[in-house]
Amino acid sequence: MKRNSILILSLVVILAFAFSLSSYAQDDPIKIGAVNPLGDITGDQSTKAMELAVKEINDKGGLLGRPVELIVVDSEFKPEKGAAAIDKLATVDEVDFFVGGMSSGVHMAQIPSLKKYKKITIWAGAASYLAEEAIGPDADWYFHLHPWDYQQGESYGIGWSDIAEAREEVEIGKVFLAYEEGGFGTASFESYEVLADQAEEGEGPYADILSDFEGGSFKSAALGGGEYRALLRRAKEFNPDLFIWAGYGADAIPLLAQSREVGFEPPLYVGAPPGWPADFEANPLSDKVVLYGMWAPALKEVSEIAEHFWDEYIKMHQERPATYFAPLGYTNIMYLAKAIENAGTLEKEALIESLENTEYDSPMGTTLKIAPSNVIKHQGFTRQKILQYQDGKQNVIWPFEVATAELEYPFSW
Repeated sequence: MKRNSILILSLVVILAFAFSLSSYAQDDPIKIGAVNPLGDITGDQSTKAMELAVKEINDKGGLLGRPVELIVVDSEFKPEKGAAAIDKLATVDEVDFFVGGMSSGVHMAQIPSLKKYKKITIWAGAASYLAEEAIGPDADWYFHLHPWDYQQGESYGIGWSDIAEAREEVEIGKVFLAYEEGGFGTASFESYEVLADQAEEGEGPYADILSDFEGGSFKSAALGGGEYRALLRRAKEFNPDLFIWAGYGADAIPLLAQSREVGFEPPLYVGAPPGWPADFEANPLSDKVVLYGMWAPALKEVSEIAEHFWDEYIKMHQERPATYFAPLGYTNIMYLAKAIENAGTLEKEALIESLENTEYDSPMGTTLKIAPSNVIKHQGFTRQKILQYQDGKQNVIWPFEVATAELEYPFSW
């Protein structure tokens, strides 16, 4: 009798322990590890948008009955910091997924660590084709959301061709690209060189509009630079129809100020940073500046999900989203969450298949769908939009189907 009592007690203890382990596993959060440059507006607002997405998910009960936890590490725009962040998130925080990202140079340093851990990665940023080549074709765990540089260049060519066809007065023949000397800018220049070569042969998206192309590099203000006058004088001498600069948000105002100082007034003045300074539209220098981006605040006028994101972001953070990395960060989390819900599991192969087949109507004004790009298996967005600052407002001018205004032309001081 005593022996039976001991056996029963032992069984009760074992069952209670097993139940406690099961309950712990059920309550244990799904951990998402993000790496963003928190000192830059792109990383700051992307992180805040991710926090909004996680809040909305947890308010609805989490994922698979478990809460979601976002763990963020600051890359500081430094490759070594970005790489160390991946190692920390994997070994110390033991995250389930990697998300986020900004700067191709930083991402290049992270790729060896990402390949070491092979966790499912939904990377929002980095546009350089060099990063795509470094990832390679066999990384089935890697998903990339931001268009690669060559995809961006192609989409701009299509956009300007459409605009030039619709507006006879708009000329695009001579193009000058000023680019920051790091990985992002250099890759952009190399992509434009390829497109210019194609146009010379009568091929590619610029075939009908591009007659001459030139470029020059500068050190970004985000990385200790900020002197552009010599380059701007060179661009002025070239006399382009379309002037583009590819750098960071910190370059925007000094570039414009120095352009006005040297009397450089191209008909189309285009900025292509991943993010613009907060309240840039309130600066008088912004009027008629064209920009490339994946999103504009005006999209809330034509998209319910864009309106929802705009309203809820402001409600949570008491500031307006000013860069497309904000809705891209929100998309980063929501797309992963929807795929997890569709899969009903965190099992890696099943979730990869779900990510491949999940479509997400994003606040970018575009539905996110996964398809192969030149190298990788899982590419998301493939086009940017052409936008313009007009009277203190950022409008979409192309694609025409989501346009909120027409191009104001030409640019002038």
